[in-house]
Amino acid sequence: MIRTMLRIRARPGVAPAVESAWRTVAGQISGLAGNLLQDLLLDANDPRSFVIVTEWTDESALRDYENGPVAARFADAVRPLCERSAPESYLVMRDPGGAGSTAFVDVEVTVPASRLAEFERGYAEVRARMAGVPGYLREDLLRQPGSDIFHIFAEWATDAEFFRWIGNPAHAQEEAGPIAPFLLRDFRRRLFRSAAHPDSRREPSTGREIDVHTTTDVLIVGAGPTGLTVAVELARRGIECRVIEKLATPPGQADKAIGIHCRTMEIWADQGIVRDAMDAGIWLTGNMVFVNGAETHRMSWELPELPYAHLGLPQYETERILTERLATLGVRPQRGAELIAFTQDGDGVLATLATAGGAEETVRAKYLVGCDGAHSRVRELLGLTFSGGLGRFPQLFMLGDVDVDWDMPEGHLLRFMHETDGRMDGMLVCVPLRGESRYRIATLAPPRFFAQTGGQDAPPGFSEELAEPTLADVQAAIDQLAPPGTRASNLRWSSVFRISHGIVDRYGDGRVFVAGDAAHLHPPAGGQGMNTGIQDAWNLAWKLALAVRGIAAPGLLDSYETERRPEGEEIVGRAVRMAFTDELDREDLKRQFLQEMSMLLSYADSPLVGESLSAPDALRNGPGPGDRAPDVGGLRRRGVGHPLRLHELTRGARHTLLVYADASADEAALTAVGTLCADVRRQTSGQIDVYLLLSPDARAPRLLDPPMVRDGEGEFRAAYGLTGTALYLVRPDGHVGFRSQPIDADALSKNLQLVFGGAR
Repeated sequence: MIRTMLRIRARPGVAPAVESAWRTVAGQISGLAGNLLQDLLLDANDPRSFVIVTEWTDESALRDYENGPVAARFADAVRPLCERSAPESYLVMRDPGGAGSTAFVDVEVTVPASRLAEFERGYAEVRARMAGVPGYLREDLLRQPGSDIFHIFAEWATDAEFFRWIGNPAHAQEEAGPIAPFLLRDFRRRLFRSAAHPDSRREPSTGREIDVHTTTDVLIVGAGPTGLTVAVELARRGIECRVIEKLATPPGQADKAIGIHCRTMEIWADQGIVRDAMDAGIWLTGNMVFVNGAETHRMSWELPELPYAHLGLPQYETERILTERLATLGVRPQRGAELIAFTQDGDGVLATLATAGGAEETVRAKYLVGCDGAHSRVRELLGLTFSGGLGRFPQLFMLGDVDVDWDMPEGHLLRFMHETDGRMDGMLVCVPLRGESRYRIATLAPPRFFAQTGGQDAPPGFSEELAEPTLADVQAAIDQLAPPGTRASNLRWSSVFRISHGIVDRYGDGRVFVAGDAAHLHPPAGGQGMNTGIQDAWNLAWKLALAVRGIAAPGLLDSYETERRPEGEEIVGRAVRMAFTDELDREDLKRQFLQEMSMLLSYADSPLVGESLSAPDALRNGPGPGDRAPDVGGLRRRGVGHPLRLHELTRGARHTLLVYADASADEAALTAVGTLCADVRRQTSGQIDVYLLLSPDARAPRLLDPPMVRDGEGEFRAAYGLTGTALYLVRPDGHVGFRSQPIDADALSKNLQLVFGGAR
């Protein structure tokens, strides 16, 4: 008899899927010739680690299984769900009748639930005592999922040393005493010896195995908001990722973006961090613009139709919150690690890193994402260039964090400008920060700083080689532009910086992508850079996850550039135009604000989105293909004592199919929804949630699946422009991927093929 034990570790959040995959294949294994046992055990100390146990009559039976279709199907099913296994995670053993050195002892013991705490305390003591026993090497505590049966699986240097220990009752009682009451009940002990794998042939080495130190699915360069967002979205989908960051310590001052757009707040609600952000920030409630001392306009940003208001939050707080969220998913950025070089082939990327202490490390990844900012090493190594060249404003600017004493409305962003003959020659922007009368100010740097550059261009970004501006410099700008009598105090930090702007010609090449400031640079007006980078990450990550799992359509990753680059171009152009004007369009300030907040963002021109309509004006009052799917309230689900919001249904890592029917829907159409639900789940490899939304007067069909929700207040019908029967497909990033009226199952299937063309 021959036994194998394979240890695998599920990626965060997908342990149930691993169990499900095992249940699917276990029955097939039991039907194979020569199989004696097939079992799945759970590491009692790590709920993500499993041990797959099989026993076979002989080597031939094991070889037939390992080389056969059943093992291949199981491997394909769990590969995207599990971390990479080390070679030592696979053990091959024989019964004690064969030759061998290392001995393995499997003790099976039943622990009633009422005595579990007693057993766990005793077992911890036993493990500590066993460390000093001669010949004892190590052991694992395993459990059969959903049962009270445990396996103490121990490794000994030789079986003779194990028998010597067990043969001395005094020693056995001394070490095993704390769990002796359980060993006196129902228990089973089996002994095995180590064995070589029956197929001892080895493929010739390419040499790469020696050079590669670690592997991962996605290597992310940069631990700013963009890189952290990519990592959070991958990790919560169970995709292994690694984040490296050149800076050894996180930033600790508000020297970057402050404004958090409404759409970013929606993203954070999906990620589960919106409350943390609100608790750490302040609301930016409006803005005021002054030109030559006269107020030109004032606007409130507290619009009732917005899901969230505009939040003020320093970037270092944003990074802290995202880093803490990522840690809950089992991933922590590696700081002090820098990308040196990379190469790529058809299977992945080979990257060389310089780590703390000057050591080098080589990492093999399936994909690489450069989120490494304005001076991106990834962009440089890919040979990406800025379309039309990198633009650079001739002026030098200074930033400062100060207290300001004046009579201005709280929570308002304030812009003071001075014009001479229609040309702006002075500007002061003041953004509220958390704290009493505290502001971030941005203004032109005093002439002496430009003189320090020798009349040459200063480098873009923050210029460390230039001296820090003083409180007097800040006060001089305030005296020139702010209301008379305004006083600044308590300068916490200051810096001089240069504004560059541009967008790269491509957002990626092969298996390498760029996002955030690595892809686009623009003036820091309203935090567009950070928010746009977060949206880049939000768009790219769900597509990368499908690609890693092997179920993405061939062109899915190409859609990242197709969808995000036009948005980047528009935002860069708008930011440059606004940089030295008081406003672009005073006639429609509300629409302009919604545009700045990314609430009007649409991927209508994307090849991934589509529709099937029975009439040209059908669904004309609802969101179109590529538009953001708006939230609505008043939904009722049986068994829930309070109304739900639509985004509670669409939130998460998968697509969501919303099928709508009102009282005019016939029975056949409603019955067909169950078949549609099964079909789309099969086509998407289960990466979709389906709901049937019924109008208040519609008859509920007798369906076990999909779940049914009532549009109790008619808000969904109104917001999505629905009558009769219709459907909306909402992508994981919250945008409409497809819609139809009436339900068009064939057209929906064709649209899903654009995303899930690789699904089996």
